[in-house]
Amino acid sequence: YRSKNKCFVYGPVNPSCKIMTFRPTVEEFRDFNRYLAYMESQGAHRAGLAKVIPPKGWRPRCSYDDIDDLVIHAPIQQMVAGQSGLFTQFNIQKKPLSVKEFRRLANSDKYCTPRYLNYEDLERKYWKNLTFVSPIYGADVPGSLYDEGIEEWNIGHLNSILDVIEEDCGVSIQGVNTPYLYFGMWKTSFSWHTEDMDLYSINYLHFGEPKSWYAIPPEHGKRLERLATGFFPNGFKGCEAFLRHKMTLISPSILKKYSIPFDKITQEAGEFMITFPYGYHAGFNHGFNCAESTNFASVRWIDYGKVATQCTCSKDMVKISMDPFVKWFQPDRYAVWKLGKDSCPLDHTRATPATTPELQNWLQRSRVKTPVNRYGEGWMEGGGRGMGGGRCEGGREVCGEEGGREGGVWGGGREGGVWGGGRVGGVWGGGREGGRRRRRREGGMWGGGREVEEEGGGGREVCGEEEGGVWKCV
Repeated sequence: YRSKNKCFVYGPVNPSCKIMTFRPTVEEFRDFNRYLAYMESQGAHRAGLAKVIPPKGWRPRCSYDDIDDLVIHAPIQQMVAGQSGLFTQFNIQKKPLSVKEFRRLANSDKYCTPRYLNYEDLERKYWKNLTFVSPIYGADVPGSLYDEGIEEWNIGHLNSILDVIEEDCGVSIQGVNTPYLYFGMWKTSFSWHTEDMDLYSINYLHFGEPKSWYAIPPEHGKRLERLATGFFPNGFKGCEAFLRHKMTLISPSILKKYSIPFDKITQEAGEFMITFPYGYHAGFNHGFNCAESTNFASVRWIDYGKVATQCTCSKDMVKISMDPFVKWFQPDRYAVWKLGKDSCPLDHTRATPATTPELQNWLQRSRVKTPVNRYGEGWMEGGGRGMGGGRCEGGREVCGEEGGREGGVWGGGREGGVWGGGRVGGVWGGGREGGRRRRRREGGMWGGGREVEEEGGGGREVCGEEEGGVWKCV
């Protein structure tokens, strides 16, 4: 059934589980969660991955000319061993680099992208040369490059039900319900994995060279796990959820040989990718680029979170208590859930509902307003939430679950805060003591507009406390 406004289709769709590409209108782009429900109504979730191309003229940031001093605190060198389409990736932490230094390295003769005819040719070169010249990845850098005031598809403020863990538990989890930045170079990779707790993820490629993705439909995820267990038995013996270590690379030729369904797509600068619950994905960067990513959730995810496998060999793995999600969004099943008797087989074809009474109640409780035009074309108020809440200082505690990391979630064990890198007072690391510099755009965000610089006056408030212009763990 297709409604009059062509928003929702009911029944199994996209039976071939192919990666779909969406081009929302300006109006459709205003409501992230509603558009996600629309995408799933079209069967996008069955592929495990989808592309979204924003409306023409939309930009999350005026300019990227001012990020050269941003510090990549813990770049990793990716060492790959293996052969015949089966590889293991090891990460070696390197010394901090600024974005300017990383760009220079990425474009150097040693690490730059080779000449290629087309994306297929570059893909062949990637798998052929994977074990040679170990690239350096500026991964897992806390922060966002969105300009202040950007509401549409703001990776730091998606207003998904994942916000429950911050509202009910007062906790921010680095890279899960806060944004991470990723600075790539040629051949930097992300190995086969699903997201922590089998959550959704969103990835926006801010600038630079493309990123290639492979995806396996969630309904075939168990087949990949069995294949990986057979090829990497020692990994499985050490941890049944060893794919969560993000160390395993399996080439498309191996997937074809063993009849594992998959699809692939290339993400260009200015495009979003959405991964869906229990959607295995992997990929690589074509050259120097910058992406921003975080996790989010929908009502449909809750049943996935309940049964998500957990890595048992590392205390640093993310584990989220499902209790508040069941209590808020599945109240009729809460009593059974507390008794440990709530069993519900996953239906990978089912789409997330556009809304439910429980979701409406939560939205009302959270006082998330319907987006309205306030500042000119494309600007909206309401819906945005700060990254306040509790930052933990001796590790991650999520609704009673603990998996500690020394040095604090935001601090990383370094003085000077997330962006400080040991420099006092600079939010961006190389900057100004006691304050910050920010950019905003007057007159809207859909192209045009003018750029305005504002000076911060002595610090950034975090959860009601202030500390000299740097993030403070509180």
